[in-house]
Amino acid sequence: MDTKILLESGTNELEILEFVVGTNHYGINVAKVREILPYKRPTAIPNSHPCVEGIYMPRDAIITVIDLNKSLAVPYETNEESDMFIVTNFNKLNVAFHVQAVLGIHRVSWADISKPDESINNSGRSVATGFLKINSKLIVILDFEKIVSDISPETGLRMSDIDALGIRQRNNAPILIAEDSPLLSKLIHDSITKAGYTSITLTNNGKEAYDVLMRYKAEGSLYDKVKCVITDIEMPQMDGHHLTKLIKEDPELKSIPVVIFSSLVNEEMRRKGELLGADAQLSKPEIGSLVKVLDEIIARLEEK
Repeated sequence: MDTKILLESGTNELEILEFVVGTNHYGINVAKVREILPYKRPTAIPNSHPCVEGIYMPRDAIITVIDLNKSLAVPYETNEESDMFIVTNFNKLNVAFHVQAVLGIHRVSWADISKPDESINNSGRSVATGFLKINSKLIVILDFEKIVSDISPETGLRMSDIDALGIRQRNNAPILIAEDSPLLSKLIHDSITKAGYTSITLTNNGKEAYDVLMRYKAEGSLYDKVKCVITDIEMPQMDGHHLTKLIKEDPELKSIPVVIFSSLVNEEMRRKGELLGADAQLSKPEIGSLVKVLDEIIARLEEK
């Protein structure tokens, strides 16, 4: 798979792998996909979550298999001759998702992906992060992190890491956050607030965050209102890599530290973030490490 264009340029593009569950069409960011394998009935694990089909060991690693039919409540009878596994890696986890078919890859812009409105994503309970229309066909982009964390909550943000930091002083350094998941946005906000940071601005994607920065820049209040940007990578309209690129290429914005906080921080994505100028990159479960990095960044700024 040729990802050099995406790795080098931060063009706000991504590649979506289209697949079928039941008779419905869904999508996943190719950056999360390790490989596609033919279905093989996994070994069942007693007393596991109903959506966990079992474990699978294609080579030297044991991989948990999640039945997307059950997770999405889509009735379908398994066909061992044609079903597939999409083996993924995110949040430092290897997970296989059982699907009915894999159809192909589409290279698109994040601007082409529509975000679900509140009627669908009520209180952050939906597992749809966006919708993509290709040739009159609607593809639902799934929130695989939420699917996994709903099954195994300990794979999500480790809130205990914040408790372990103990009592901390208040800090009014203004932080701008770009995160499209309402649930994760609230958790990150609450975690940072609990860690003492009291001036936080939340935005739903990179475009909203960039618009805020440009407004502050026009007002002449940029450095008073933003000391650090924390951004996810996967977001409709504008992703975190393109946001980082725009910030670091702007003569006035480039001095603002950018921390990428995403489930997609692996070796390849880390290289991309470094090339784009990110000041730090952390995987999503590491909320305690995020606070420590934030402390270091703010301390350096206060020394100047």
